[in-house]
Amino acid sequence: MRQEFDVVVVGGGHAGIEATIAAARLGARTALVIPNPDKIGVMPCNPAIGGPGKSQLVFELQALGGVMGRLADETAIHTRMLNASKGAAVQSLRVQNERDGYAAAARSLVESEPHVIIVRAEVAELLTDGTAVTGVLTTDGRTLAAPAVVLCTGTFLAGVVWYGKRQRPAGRQGEAPARHLSASLRATGHDLVRLKTGTPPRIRADSVDLSVLQEVPSDDPPGTFSGVPGPRMTSTPTWLTRTTPETHALIQEHLLESAMYGGEIDATGPRYCPSIEDKVVRFSDKDHHLLFVEPDGLDTSELYLQGLSSSLPPNVQDELILTLPGFERAVIHRYAYAVEYDALDPAQLDVTLMSRKLRGLFSAGQINGTSGYEEAAAQGLIAGVNAARYAGGAERVTVLRDQGYIGVMLDDLVRWGIAEPYRMMTSRNEHRLLHRQDNANERLMSVGHEWGLVPDEVLAGQRASEGRVSREVQRLARVRHCGDLAVTMLCRPGTVYEDVVALVGVAADALTPGEVERVVTQVRYASYIERAKQQSDGQAAYERMSLEGVDFGAVASLSTEGMQALRRAAPASLGAAQRVRGVRASDVAALLVHLKVHRHGGSDRRASPR
Repeated sequence: MRQEFDVVVVGGGHAGIEATIAAARLGARTALVIPNPDKIGVMPCNPAIGGPGKSQLVFELQALGGVMGRLADETAIHTRMLNASKGAAVQSLRVQNERDGYAAAARSLVESEPHVIIVRAEVAELLTDGTAVTGVLTTDGRTLAAPAVVLCTGTFLAGVVWYGKRQRPAGRQGEAPARHLSASLRATGHDLVRLKTGTPPRIRADSVDLSVLQEVPSDDPPGTFSGVPGPRMTSTPTWLTRTTPETHALIQEHLLESAMYGGEIDATGPRYCPSIEDKVVRFSDKDHHLLFVEPDGLDTSELYLQGLSSSLPPNVQDELILTLPGFERAVIHRYAYAVEYDALDPAQLDVTLMSRKLRGLFSAGQINGTSGYEEAAAQGLIAGVNAARYAGGAERVTVLRDQGYIGVMLDDLVRWGIAEPYRMMTSRNEHRLLHRQDNANERLMSVGHEWGLVPDEVLAGQRASEGRVSREVQRLARVRHCGDLAVTMLCRPGTVYEDVVALVGVAADALTPGEVERVVTQVRYASYIERAKQQSDGQAAYERMSLEGVDFGAVASLSTEGMQALRRAAPASLGAAQRVRGVRASDVAALLVHLKVHRHGGSDRRASPR
């Protein structure tokens, strides 16, 4: 049996959802291939969206026309603005979701797209003509022909799950791995790496004494990614507990029974999301570690223990849980486990997420060595947009490093590759003061509109909002009270916007709470924002200087190490060359001279990324 499509998306996790919907909304006839459609949108780890570095990705997705923010808001049961007492650059929304509700909403959204066909199958092989992908072959013998394929396989490539020293093939708990695709990728010239991640145990809610735990209330009013609070939003709290010296002693006693510390797993795990065994060993001077106790939903029987990821055997986990305050009678509903899987080295991709080795093959999410729902979804949108454009003969597009967190992530991945699972953090972004979550629409909605994912009326509404904010900032810079400018008053510690307008008069335009926050941010951080813009503009000039066609061996004064690094990485611009490991400041200066002499500079990769 043979079916014809424009785009085939393999996998229905967060990357697959964004890729499928983006491609379909651009008019591509899209197949979503997944062994079990009930698993579309499943949250296998924490049922939450956002957090430092991650919320910025979701706000940018929302601005570009993605769907994760909308799904998170629709199924939210608890919201919290993290780092609220710190500067605007690191403030990050985190939304706790109803796990089953999120998956149901995601599947419903995918099924509602008229250009999407869900194919229930496992992919066995990539089909090619030698230089480009031509489709996929399923294990039951079907050919799904397409000029563009997007791999969103998560942790399923040759996946193995570990409970202590016992293991079995699985992509995650209870689901079979992708058994054949790793071989097909190697056969098409791709290099794979072995990575590891893990998940905490789920605890029966009725076995925990929540009354002794520290309660973490939800924000009131709740924060949102899309601006529309969902119907599930309640006053449902989360809680805090902590490990104890008894917990740590038990882990040390059974350390060699862990899959990681017992030597069974050689794969590299995520440094910034370590197992509880890692925490106890690496931070031996600490007598406790905080754990977040979070419900899986409004009617669930399970609690999620964020911070207790482990690959210890189940019998040890049973003992371990009882050492936690409030968990003295706790019962584990589902045990923690580690999962090992194959991933592509993302240095084999370009910034549109197409393979450099096989035209028409795109990939997104954990297959590219990243960790986290938000990182996966952001890549999924970029891959889906470009798969549809490639299939339709249009130029591919991307978000550049100076445009947002998505651009930072893409640039990091394809320029440097990975040594461990990649996680987005605010510290990775040198432009973080400009790339705040509150101005994502202002930065990127016009890009989403240009790509065809943001409707005219939505962009018009955003432009009207920007106008109201701009006029209010200008008004506050003019009006005075007792000789003081309103902007000066607003910058004083403890002063809020409502106090200022009570003295100088209200704005002519009615502002929403979100617009008030943007006014305050622009006023209080004006000098810092201006300085950051100047630095960003200088860097942007380097990003626009194309290195296409440059023979690095012919660049005078280029160091041998720099030349070799540049040949391996093949950076598309001078800005990208700056970030290649092994390239010195003197090498960048040599390239700049070479470009000026040979007139290679000046092309803008925003229109034609490579």
